[in-house]
Amino acid sequence: MQPFLNFLLLTLLFSPSLRAQKESGSPVDETPTRANSTDGLYISWREHIIDSPITSRVPFNGSDGLVIEDLDRDGFIDIVSVHESDATYDSAEHDPDFEESSLGHVRISFGSFDPKIWTSVTLAEGEIVSSPEDAAIRDLNGDGFLDILVAAENGHVVFFQNPGKDIRTRTWPSRIIPMTQERGSFLRVFAADFNGDGKPEIVSPNKGAQRPGPSDFSKSNPVSIFSISGNPLQSESWRETILGKYSIPQNSEPVDLDGDGDLDIIIGSRGEQRIAWFENISKEKLVFKEHAIGIVGTLVSGFNMEYLDVNKDGRLDIIAASNQGLVWIEQPSEIDSAWIPHLIGSFSPDSITGLELADINQDGLIDIMAGSYSRGSRLNEANASINDPLGRIGWFENKGLDKDWIRHDISRRKRGMFDKFIAQDIDGDGDTDFIGTRGNSAELDGVFWLEQVRSREPLRAFTPARQNDSRAMALPKDH
Repeated sequence: MQPFLNFLLLTLLFSPSLRAQKESGSPVDETPTRANSTDGLYISWREHIIDSPITSRVPFNGSDGLVIEDLDRDGFIDIVSVHESDATYDSAEHDPDFEESSLGHVRISFGSFDPKIWTSVTLAEGEIVSSPEDAAIRDLNGDGFLDILVAAENGHVVFFQNPGKDIRTRTWPSRIIPMTQERGSFLRVFAADFNGDGKPEIVSPNKGAQRPGPSDFSKSNPVSIFSISGNPLQSESWRETILGKYSIPQNSEPVDLDGDGDLDIIIGSRGEQRIAWFENISKEKLVFKEHAIGIVGTLVSGFNMEYLDVNKDGRLDIIAASNQGLVWIEQPSEIDSAWIPHLIGSFSPDSITGLELADINQDGLIDIMAGSYSRGSRLNEANASINDPLGRIGWFENKGLDKDWIRHDISRRKRGMFDKFIAQDIDGDGDTDFIGTRGNSAELDGVFWLEQVRSREPLRAFTPARQNDSRAMALPKDH
């Protein structure tokens, strides 16, 4: 009997499932938090659903862009979110038989006095917002009401005009920016006043094809500024200024990189694996000068970037995902000299996409919230393993210059894409929470917020909002 028991024990111990569990430990969600605030309390996170296909009974998924403002002027923040609504689409893999979808949803979630109560409505759906990827909010017609811009990955940039009253129920008049119609694939959109005339311009990169193939990497597509003279609802009111052309450009973010008081533009090229910036050289006209950003030993495509003077030398540095991991890229004293990357940390084997800056533990140093992009099927997670790129949320604690950053993992699941976070004290308790979008997980997609929870004893790192969710996963050994 004893030999049989010994055999059984060895069989169980070295079975694949138990071996993986032994090597990797508990799922990230269930692991007790190690993070602390300055008051000595432990920091963990609780998820709350704001908008989802299940709660709304609206068939959207593939949630991406996210922006917030008080659209209806009731004193509470509102959330504009975009959803490509195609559970089969994968922008990182070329499929010559891929048929572009005409689906898409743009949603507005109106806030209230209670952070757990939101009223969500559909602003637009279908071809006018085909595969929407990003949104921006700005008063474009000068009537005092905030309007909305949406970048549709399958075709164009569209303007939605705030009707002013009863915006939860009234139709928002719209106009596709004419120079963008049927001209490519628009991934990001930003609105800012570049020439100081009090009127915003729109800047957007055209990546060329929604699902780029090998031939698309050899093509150059424009990053453009769109200016308005007159009524934005009229096609003739729009003008285009092309800044430059790149291989699959995927960013065009306004930021005062040189610190001279006006807004420059930073672009990212997926095809070239590099970033560059356009210096704003005119106070009155839309005139820009292109500069390369040469980074020593690091490739950066610049899909999501954040900006912070990390070393407090008075110059703005760049935080981005690279081939090395998450890095901060030090701006040199001469801006056209070589920029130096410094490793913050890694999400390996997961791929960092979303970034947001905030002082999470209230120690006076800016930390980084990060999310990753799961690969594989959005509908079926059976083949996803612990070593695959999965959907993770975590944050990097800034310990000060010349000290290593500390990574705190929050959640890791087989399905999930977290490429947008906004820092906001949602519940008004004095600490930083985060609003985010989740994609790549079909019916589990949508908009959520992460409540920062502080406790005297360490709690599990993450408490999900759903009982039935994508499977929670551990990290591979030594990660």
